[in-house]
Amino acid sequence: MPLLALRAFAETGRRGSIKQAAETMGVTSGAVSQQIRLLEARTGTALFSRTRYGMQLTEAGARVHGQVLRAFDQLAEALGTLEASAARRTLTVTTAPSFAASWLIPRLGRFTAAHPEIEVRVEAAQEVVDLRSGRVDMAIRHGLGRYPGLEAVHLMAPAMVPVGSPGLIAAGPPIATPGDCLAYPLLQDNDRADWPLWLRAHGMTGGDVEPGGRATRGPSFDDDFLLIRAAEAGQGLALVRDIYAAGEIAAGRLALALDRPWPTAFAYYIVTAPEAANRPAVAAFSAWLQREAKSQEEEAA
Repeated sequence: MPLLALRAFAETGRRGSIKQAAETMGVTSGAVSQQIRLLEARTGTALFSRTRYGMQLTEAGARVHGQVLRAFDQLAEALGTLEASAARRTLTVTTAPSFAASWLIPRLGRFTAAHPEIEVRVEAAQEVVDLRSGRVDMAIRHGLGRYPGLEAVHLMAPAMVPVGSPGLIAAGPPIATPGDCLAYPLLQDNDRADWPLWLRAHGMTGGDVEPGGRATRGPSFDDDFLLIRAAEAGQGLALVRDIYAAGEIAAGRLALALDRPWPTAFAYYIVTAPEAANRPAVAAFSAWLQREAKSQEEEAA
């Protein structure tokens, strides 16, 4: 059987995109296209039609796609069962680099000491991983907790706080209100959205918080860890999650510019596939994460 061609058919139909199917399979888009052409030649049936919305299954393709997809899912489940039965207990966790560096890694030794039989592998990456593939056991994601088809457990809800190097704040103009932060260079998130949102949340209006206003200007960074490093270097004020800045503030490398935390609607969640949630290693790590988050919350109170 042309298994590679069937896999290309299954993933392209699932995602409606040859490019996304190729990324999932770890091959080039050209290789996926070639496999689909081979399968169409073998069956004598057109399986896809190109539309402006992507690759759309033909009537014939749609009739069999579900069956092929289930077959590959069953194969993946069988492989997962074999791997779970192995003596080695490895737990793969994916999360954002900033969360890994600032919160997870400094605490991870406590889990290893309590569970030496579980080998934890941390993947620090911004990309969202398909937990149903079975390659990754757990994700720690920042969002609203809506992950269809997955199990999500609330972990913590950090607040945004303005920080800067102690030297910069001491040498600059006094900061008594949120608007006073505009007298300093502002270090921006990738979307340049956090400063305007924080200022509006504290009652500021006007052109400074509108697109192109002073609150949106300054160098931008796509990760909180980079924002913190820039703030430490005295390049400006950064608006970051309090859990990321706590260690730097305690060490004296950063200081609160103003004690006005902003609790956003977003929070961190422990996310797993339903079939993975009750595995002993996954359950142990999830319970440990929740204990660590609760302990931090009690210390802050």
